[in-house]
Amino acid sequence: MRILVLGGTSFVGRAIVEDALRHDAHVTLFGRGKTGADLFPDVPRLTGDRETGDYDALRSGSWDAVVDVSGYVPRHVANAMDALGDRVGRYLFISSHAVYDDAALGPGSTEDAPRRPPVRDTEELLQETYGPLKVACEDDATARYGQRATIVRPGKVAGPYDPQDGLTYWVRRASQGGRVALPGDPRQPVQVIDSRDLARLVVQLVADDRPGAFHAVGPAEPVTIGELIQVCARAAGTETEIVRVPPESAPYLFPLIKNNWPSQQRSAARARAAGMPATPLEVTAADVLAWDRERGEPPLQRGFTPAQEQAIIAQHDPRSSG
Repeated sequence: MRILVLGGTSFVGRAIVEDALRHDAHVTLFGRGKTGADLFPDVPRLTGDRETGDYDALRSGSWDAVVDVSGYVPRHVANAMDALGDRVGRYLFISSHAVYDDAALGPGSTEDAPRRPPVRDTEELLQETYGPLKVACEDDATARYGQRATIVRPGKVAGPYDPQDGLTYWVRRASQGGRVALPGDPRQPVQVIDSRDLARLVVQLVADDRPGAFHAVGPAEPVTIGELIQVCARAAGTETEIVRVPPESAPYLFPLIKNNWPSQQRSAARARAAGMPATPLEVTAADVLAWDRERGEPPLQRGFTPAQEQAIIAQHDPRSSG
């Protein structure tokens, strides 16, 4: 099986390449060659740039499938498809749950839930444009390849090498033990998908030549944000106590806090039936903790700083007075 990965040396793409190689696929990477240049030394690399439109390296060669990890705006997808033409068997596009109209969602929503209207008149990636741009990318891939197109819509992806601070924030904070400030309701559902489970789904879909759209969400059993914090503490061997603080006390885009609960209750049935595994959340948390410690626990970009958290707990927890 010959797989071309557009992107593949950062986080999600890295996990996909690792899984593909474990399953004896012949992988080719396409990218600028700047991120993860030391990874996968035995994997052929084609150099190009999606931002500048440099796809010359893709104008020869053929593959059973292309996995598009780095397509964010319609131009990226259109240029890749134009360069590749019919020299690929399947086009698998990594999309996002941001494509959905959250106002129309209910618990257990499937891949057939209403999507947001596509956007094509901007390439500025903002909270309000990211999802509609991904909708346009999905539509273009499906229009071009039809039953040879596959769409994977991950939820919040977690695991080692995560460049964002979703699960990593809570794993690190729980590992420190003590009172933990939660700017939300501990009953809020939360869905995170282990990057390795997402990768296994992607490679299996390619191997099975399976069309359609698939939710990549986890864990296997429903979990709340309060339970997730306790799972992280168990993985670290610590004890924590959650202290609820007002949502307005939290910095913008606080890790894993969502107001729209149905957006964290999507159905994974179709992906599970297609072969997506379910790594236990405690395993994911332990692996993230080990990776975070190995890299030296650098400052995180989101969440409370220790000083902020102490001040907020002191302000809102009566036991902190006197």
